[in-house]
Amino acid sequence: MLGARLNRLQRFVYSHHFVGGLRRGSGVVVAFALVTLVLENPTAGLIAVLGALCVALIDQPGPVSVRIREMLGGLILGAGAVGITGLASQNPILLLIVVVAQSFFFSLFSVYGKRGGVIGLACLVLTVVTMHTSLTPVQAGLHTLTSVSGAVIYILVSLLSSRPLQVREEEQSLSVALFATADYVAARADMYEPRADIDEGYRRLIDRQSKMTEQHQAARDMILRSINPAALERSPRRTVVWNVFIDMVNMLDMLVSTHTDYTLLHRTLDDADIMIFSRDALDKMALELERIALAVTRERGLSRRNSVKAELRAIEFELEQMKRDGFADRELETYTICVQIFRRLRNVNRLIERMLSQTRFPAHNEPLNPAQIDASLIDFLSRQSFHPRLLSSNLRLDSPPCRFALRVALATAIGLGLGLLLPDVAEHGYWIVLTIIMIMKPAFSLTKQRNNARLTGTLIGCGFAYGLFSLTPETHWLLAALFLSLVAGFSFLLVNYLVASVFNTLAILLTLHFVFPSSFALINERAIDTVIGSLVAFACSYFLPWWESRSLPSLAQAAVRANQAFLQTAVQLLKIEDQDHVAAIRPNAWPLARRNTLVAFSNFAEAFYRMMGEPHSRQRHVAEYNHLLIQNHVLAAEILTIASLLRAQPEQASQAIAFMQVLEQALATRDLKAAGLPAPTFDRKSTPADWLYPLKQMQRAVQGIIRESTAIQTATQTAQAAMTQNSS
Repeated sequence: MLGARLNRLQRFVYSHHFVGGLRRGSGVVVAFALVTLVLENPTAGLIAVLGALCVALIDQPGPVSVRIREMLGGLILGAGAVGITGLASQNPILLLIVVVAQSFFFSLFSVYGKRGGVIGLACLVLTVVTMHTSLTPVQAGLHTLTSVSGAVIYILVSLLSSRPLQVREEEQSLSVALFATADYVAARADMYEPRADIDEGYRRLIDRQSKMTEQHQAARDMILRSINPAALERSPRRTVVWNVFIDMVNMLDMLVSTHTDYTLLHRTLDDADIMIFSRDALDKMALELERIALAVTRERGLSRRNSVKAELRAIEFELEQMKRDGFADRELETYTICVQIFRRLRNVNRLIERMLSQTRFPAHNEPLNPAQIDASLIDFLSRQSFHPRLLSSNLRLDSPPCRFALRVALATAIGLGLGLLLPDVAEHGYWIVLTIIMIMKPAFSLTKQRNNARLTGTLIGCGFAYGLFSLTPETHWLLAALFLSLVAGFSFLLVNYLVASVFNTLAILLTLHFVFPSSFALINERAIDTVIGSLVAFACSYFLPWWESRSLPSLAQAAVRANQAFLQTAVQLLKIEDQDHVAAIRPNAWPLARRNTLVAFSNFAEAFYRMMGEPHSRQRHVAEYNHLLIQNHVLAAEILTIASLLRAQPEQASQAIAFMQVLEQALATRDLKAAGLPAPTFDRKSTPADWLYPLKQMQRAVQGIIRESTAIQTATQTAQAAMTQNSS
């Protein structure tokens, strides 16, 4: 356990989360110091801090160009929010209308995805913290300018610190993706444990795969935006980043390219030696991937510490024993799976060896697959559109972002109303609203998690602040604690929200301490307001909720369509006799289809597990969706497997490709009868074909997808018909 905790600490310290937290904390402190020194007014410095905090929230890990564009957009919107709120601050009724309207408007930014939601949240934070002081029009203008100055200072600090560290940030993004890959490999190792819980193991495996897919995409966005042949020639570090990145992507293909029937393995082998050797090999590979991830970001060469040669030789010996004992003939499917496992482990081990050599910066290092470095790489980048039409098109009650915005607006109105009705909290009632907007998320399960973390973290942070103020009144110690709290709060924001809440609460209380010395009174106020805001947020999460069961049908169908497109692309690429047809296919068609399949599957899986965190009465078709999730996972894996096997056996490919076309059409039309046609068969002794078992697995997966999709669709239509009949 100690080793695991130390490893987690190393992960955190060398990750872009910590470095980003250090950058954001430093930017906020610099903004406070400069404005305070220039204007000789700590209150003005605090206002500047609020402007800096707005853009600091937006300044999340990602390419520099994207971060700067989003921060500038947040600066403009935030300045408008501060100005409007300041002008309305002298009239309580007008202020309530303005704040509630802005709560709705900025919460609607969730239509732009996670990054859009962060921009809306940052602007809403500025709105809420501005409303607590009554300002004249002139004061409102000065307040806005001061806030903007803090934001501008922060953006300059962020830009100046990021440009020289661009390659470093690429290394850190790659390191985080490698750590996620190591976690996925470790989850696969757990599936080989004797008497393992297969259902729980699959849940953990799919969760790790979703996180790995997300981190791989973040690494793509960071690395591919800046990579080009000239950059590789100038920078040996970029060559290492590129080469390790290519090997990591290839490893991803190998890891997910074969669906392992763990149920069959445990039924026929369970605690056999080959299972233990496979588990140990994967565990060692996960440890090596973690070491490579640390080496990439620390720029230190590595030598192999955890060799798997003994495990590979032992597995090879076990396979020979299976042949001699007749097990290969009695349990052909199990033996085929074991052979696939051995080949996969051997190939992944080769990639790990090559990654290790890259960490030592070879003298004659050439970029891998240089032909891939062209304009077509743009296909793999995430695209973010902030078109205003998305906002207007979602102004309807059947839109999840609109319902979320209405929930936040209602909760904000209740929070403001409580501030007006309760004299004891009137002066600091804005903290209730601040708690509400920080807690509420578009998904019910996320709001519940955030609520618990925010409430617990704030109370712990208040306790830490009380202890700190009791221990020392010395300004230099409190300033040091403020800086550390800012860095830790920003660093943990995307990693652990509870820990982030502890440090953010401490940072805010320390900041206010330098302006309003009545620190102990502030602590009590914050604790009370947080409890009130938490209760309001929880109650309002039941107003116009968008239960995940309403989104799951479309996300499930998107995952099925992505798998169908993936299968169609595989068929097209395997038609090697039609050279004109192959030439017409886009160069990146195969990896792009694979990436789209993984992303669609991750979206489906995340929504399903969010539904499992909602009230039981709101969960729909749990068994069907769970089975559909697993079958989509199986199908994607078998498509990758068969594509790689048929490329190695082109003389046997024609019948398999024809059958894959039948399955693709059956999936497109949801034709269960067509999907049940007999698969091609061969005499194994005269015509060995390794792809026969994966092809049958693919057929079973397609049948399962059609069966579950049809069952869900039928049940949904029946429920809708019943509701229509009852309403009439």
